[in-house]
Amino acid sequence: MSALGDILHRGRHVAGHHPYPRVEVDAAGWEDAAFQTADGRCTLLSLWGEVDGVHMALAGPDAMEIAVISLPCAGGRFPSVGQHHPPAIRLERSIRDLYGLEPQGAIDERPWLDHGRWGRRRPLGAATSDAGSGEAYDFLPVEGDSLHQIPVGPVHAGIIEPGHFRFTANGETVVRLEQRLGYVHKGLDGLMQGADLGRAAKLAGRASGDSTVAYATAFAQAVEAALGIAVPPRAQWLRALMIELERLANHLGDIGAICNDASFALMLAHCGILRERVLRAAAAAFDHRLMMDRVIPGGVAVDLASEGAAQFRALLAEIRARFPALVELYDDTTSLQDRTVGTGRLDPALARQFGAGGFVGRAAGRGFDARSLAAPLPYAELGFKPVTRSEGDVNARVWVRIDEVNHSLALIERLLDGVPMGEIAAALPSVAEPREGLALVEGFRGDVLAWLRIGADGRIARCHLRDPSWFQWPLLEAVIEGNIVADFPLCNKSFNCSYSGHDL
Repeated sequence: MSALGDILHRGRHVAGHHPYPRVEVDAAGWEDAAFQTADGRCTLLSLWGEVDGVHMALAGPDAMEIAVISLPCAGGRFPSVGQHHPPAIRLERSIRDLYGLEPQGAIDERPWLDHGRWGRRRPLGAATSDAGSGEAYDFLPVEGDSLHQIPVGPVHAGIIEPGHFRFTANGETVVRLEQRLGYVHKGLDGLMQGADLGRAAKLAGRASGDSTVAYATAFAQAVEAALGIAVPPRAQWLRALMIELERLANHLGDIGAICNDASFALMLAHCGILRERVLRAAAAAFDHRLMMDRVIPGGVAVDLASEGAAQFRALLAEIRARFPALVELYDDTTSLQDRTVGTGRLDPALARQFGAGGFVGRAAGRGFDARSLAAPLPYAELGFKPVTRSEGDVNARVWVRIDEVNHSLALIERLLDGVPMGEIAAALPSVAEPREGLALVEGFRGDVLAWLRIGADGRIARCHLRDPSWFQWPLLEAVIEGNIVADFPLCNKSFNCSYSGHDL
């Protein structure tokens, strides 16, 4: 029996949770799950709370086995997972901030999302009017000779979201980087509670705007799993088409932006043009550049416009004609390679420990890609295979994106050739009793998780959305150590973590 199977065998199964099992365990079972995860026998997919309990989504070593472990917290406490498994630390701090549940044995008790400016503490739990004073955040101390600190942000020079980075350096070499996030906290958990499915779908699609299709699809699939909805095949193919278009646009933008941070603006200009072509084609086919609100529970809101397929085929031809020359330019520019090769290397063992998804994990040899799961989306029919690199540096993260651009072009062509005719949405059934669902969808950054409970009134009782950046942001702190300060923009852009998706 697998480690995850053993945990499930000893827990009490909860009815109405689909498509993966959920079990309630006692404190000993919760700690055992934490030990199994720390030992690498399970991968932490997410950790979240509600008023009276905590939940942990785990995957087996090959991610084909997924389950949710739950612990009731009658006393407002739960054994810390983070004391054994560092990827859980920030998630636990967020649970404490939002719900007031205390992780016993936690090694970091500082607030995370709560900056002392909400007007109250523990807003989703036993809320109090003690708003705090917005006191200074206690960054971790660093000791040593000839060290100095460089504070950057939260407001940055570019048009990007806010986040604070505290560098400790010895000359130009970074000794430690510590992040402070949470500046774009939206209260998404609270906004979801009591929302009808239509309103909740719109909220999910705005968790991180550059991944709106991935989030909306994850939310929709969780709803459909909970309610037992059979989505029409045409809708599933159109969802996959939108997801690949979203991936294509973002990868093209990232490749250019990484090169720009190495002062090679020519790549930014050319990749920016191709990205704009993708967005215009999406607007022509689905009437929205980002395809926001086009995926809904039950299917999709709009069909592929009559001229959409022709627009996409012209787009594929243009990118295939222009992109190889840009790849050659990147690979043959010695000054550019000097900046990216060997810079910001992520240790493969660390990528596995944190369950790093997307190009961050795959560039360091972790081959997980949620498109490989037996999911409703038609990737198995399209001959999908993940692409990986082993070096783990900025250059590897660029090349994973390059490989995935070419792969997405092929997938889009196959989707256009094979999309079946038929309905684009199924009716939502009435709800007679609480139902729960979980979904994992591969966005351009990595796997997006959605878990939800639908109440007997048909509204959202609880919804948790987990961005891949939760497990990528801490790794950015690790990869910059030993590099020079001037290489941080390259490392940061090669990760391209989401502030909004992380800050809930």
